Amino acid sequence: MKNKFKKLILVILSLSLVLSLAACSEGSEEGNLPEEINFGILRVPNDETIALAEGMFQEYFESKGIKVNTTVFDSGVEANQAIASGGIDFATMGNVNAVVALARELDAEMIWIHEVLGEIEGLAVKNGSGIESVQDLAGKKIATPFASTCHYVLLNLLEEEGLQDEVQLLDMKTTEIVAAWERGDIDAAYTWQPSLGEILKTGKVLISSAEMAEKGYITANVDIVRKGFSSQYPDLVVDFIQMLSEAGDIYRNDPDAAAEIVAEELQIPKEEALKQMQGSLWVTAEDLLGDAYFGTSENPGKFAEIMKDTGDFLVEQNSIDTSPSQEKFNEFVNPKYIEMYLERD
Repeated sequence: MKNKFKKLILVILSLSLVLSLAACSEGSEEGNLPEEINFGILRVPNDETIALAEGMFQEYFESKGIKVNTTVFDSGVEANQAIASGGIDFATMGNVNAVVALARELDAEMIWIHEVLGEIEGLAVKNGSGIESVQDLAGKKIATPFASTCHYVLLNLLEEEGLQDEVQLLDMKTTEIVAAWERGDIDAAYTWQPSLGEILKTGKVLISSAEMAEKGYITANVDIVRKGFSSQYPDLVVDFIQMLSEAGDIYRNDPDAAAEIVAEELQIPKEEALKQMQGSLWVTAEDLLGDAYFGTSENPGKFAEIMKDTGDFLVEQNSIDTSPSQEKFNEFVNPKYIEMYLERD
C-alpha cells in the first residue's frame, strides 16, 4: 500500500509539472518549435535520470509535437564531439569537460549543475594489493577516463603527493576499467558510479572526491546547451530546467521513492541506488543562484572561478592549449535560465 501511495504521488507530481509547463509556455513559441530535441545523457543517479525514468521530457515535449531523442555517452569527451557537430542540443558532463568545451570555443553555455560530486567518485585499489596509502601507488598502473572530473582530481592528488612522474596513467572508458580490473591489467582506478561499485566488489576506496573537495578540488556533473538552440528556444531551456528541479525535489522530498525510480532505470539494487545518490550533493535552483555556484546575472558566483582554476590546471597538464579568461567563464556559467524559471513562480 505504501509503495502504491508513493507511485500515485509521483504521478500527480509529474502531471502537475506538465500542466504547469504548458501554462508557462503556451503561446510563447507557437509556430516556432523544433521538430526534435536531442539530449546527451550520462547513466548516473541524478535528477535527469529521474526525469527520464518518469517520462517528464517525453510527456511534455511530445505533447507539443517535439520528438525527444536521448543518446548515452560514457564521458563528456564524446558529448563535446556531438555538441560540436550539432548532433545534440543538451549534454550532461563533468565540469572538466565543460571547461574543455569553452576552451575549444564550442558554441555552448552551462545552464545547470546536476550534482556536486563526492563519494560517488573515488580512487579504488584491489584488496590484498598491499596499497594502503597514496605513496604506495608509485610504479603502479592507474586507469581513469582522461579529460574527466576523475582525471582532474587524480592529477591534483598525484601532484600533491609528488607522484605525477612515478605512476603510469591509462586512459579508459568506465566499462573498460571494469574489464581491465577483472583481468588484473591495472593496480588502481579513479572512476565514478556505477563502475566504481563494480570494482569495489574486490577493492576499497583509497580516497574519494568528497575528501578531495575538502581540499578545494570541487567537481560536478553539469549541463550545457548549444547556443544555437538556447538563443532560438529559450523557453524550452527554462522548461528543461523546471523538469530537472522538479525531479530533484522527488529525491529531496522522498529519497526512498527516488531510489526505487533510479534503481529500476539503471538496473541496480535499490540500496545501491540510494547509496550512490547520497554520495553527491543535489543543489536546488534557489541555491544555484547563490554565491557558491552560478551567482546572478549581475554578480557571478564562485563556480565560474572554480572553472577558471580548472582550466589553468588543464593547461599546466597540456590537456588544453589555453585557458579562457575569467570573463569568458563568467559568461559561460549562465544563470539566466534558472532566473527565468524562478521568476515563473
